[in-house]
Amino acid sequence: MTELAERLAKILGPKGWMPAAEAGPFQRDWLDRYGAPPFGVARPACTAEVSAVLAAAHAAGVAVVPQGGNTGLCGGAVLGSPGGVILSLGRMNACGVPDAASGSIEVEAGLVLQMLHDRLDGSGLMFPMHLGAEGSAQVGGLIGTNAGGSHAFRFGMMQDLVLGLEVVLADGTVWNGMRAVQKDNAGYQLRRLFCGSEGTLGIVTRAVLKLHPAPRQRATALLVLPDEAAAVAFGTRLRAEAGEVLTGLEFFCELGLDLALRHVTSLGYPLETRGGTYLLVEIASASARMPLEDILTATLEWGMEEGLVLDGTIAASDAQRGAFWRLREEQPEGQRLEGAQLKHDVAVPPGRIAEFVAAAGARCEAILPGVRINPFGHLADGNIHYNLSPPEEAADFGGKAQELGLAIAGLATEMSGSFAAEHGLGQAKIALADALRSPVERQLMRSIRRALDPAAVLNPWAVAPARD
Repeated sequence: MTELAERLAKILGPKGWMPAAEAGPFQRDWLDRYGAPPFGVARPACTAEVSAVLAAAHAAGVAVVPQGGNTGLCGGAVLGSPGGVILSLGRMNACGVPDAASGSIEVEAGLVLQMLHDRLDGSGLMFPMHLGAEGSAQVGGLIGTNAGGSHAFRFGMMQDLVLGLEVVLADGTVWNGMRAVQKDNAGYQLRRLFCGSEGTLGIVTRAVLKLHPAPRQRATALLVLPDEAAAVAFGTRLRAEAGEVLTGLEFFCELGLDLALRHVTSLGYPLETRGGTYLLVEIASASARMPLEDILTATLEWGMEEGLVLDGTIAASDAQRGAFWRLREEQPEGQRLEGAQLKHDVAVPPGRIAEFVAAAGARCEAILPGVRINPFGHLADGNIHYNLSPPEEAADFGGKAQELGLAIAGLATEMSGSFAAEHGLGQAKIALADALRSPVERQLMRSIRRALDPAAVLNPWAVAPARD
């Protein structure tokens, strides 16, 4: 290890190599559930340095785990056992000039998502990825986890927003796939292979991202509904009426709203009515001529006539729009401040959301009576963040966490869904993947991994583990 540390320090210089004594901030994951001490943190400033680091680590047989903003929830960006190298991409944060004619932009992997949004502000273009951690999450991490976010049903997951990639492979070889075209059928879709691989197949260093015209007008509404079935019915009608201009369709429940309002004191609730389910709806267009508010108003009136919508209001300003979105975005923080919690990230066909919420609630109640359930998420693509808090007056889940997780994941699988919708597997969901996905599927993943990283150097504890 001493010889490798000296070599990496020489490659990276004093700004690029942090010995173990200084590695504390990089050691643990965001939830402080995973992470072992590295023998150092590599902070390369360019692709050539990433290549040199991986070549040296590969020769020494030392594990390397890439880390972006370290905002993941499954332990995929930290070590599974002591002694490896954390490779932080934060210094590689260059952002190119947006190409309006091509609708694309070149960026480095360490660029923070909010910095990309800021760079595009006023350009007439946007990158349509939005999520709660956008002030910390980096492009490379978003690609590595195939992030989704609140606009995925309209614009796609991260794999749909990546046109080209530059990737450093396990032995330091660099693949340059920085092609800024949507159509490229010259063989296997390699760029998609690395999306969602969580740094187990290669380390993304640069990307060509797909941009969209920035909206020139928006209409945003906060609605109160009696239950999830009403939300699904209303959402179905709204999708038919709004079509391609529907960009946001988020749902949450009374418990989630109550926890957010209780613990995040800067929030306010703008309506008189409370209900079982809430919808945050947004439609947007790059055309200034489309009557967005008329579309939203007409659908809202229909929902009230049908008894699906109990109350609602359309944002009258950008400030009010932001306040509506905060009611949804601050729910994880509200639940965190409440105390112990279990986070689950599942997906079911959107038409079965109400069925899933009811059935999952019954299963959880049978396992742990009184457990408090907070389902919220993305109605249009079926992604549910099914988070739990212990029963009132209980400090924890009484040893039932694993049983609850398996029940929820198993139900999503039974409904032709997924137990890992947008957070990935990391280290946290390996057992679920092995239990709920077919041996054929898991073996395919391991075969791909062995083909690209036979020495098991790259993030060997994640996705399809290559080490114990």
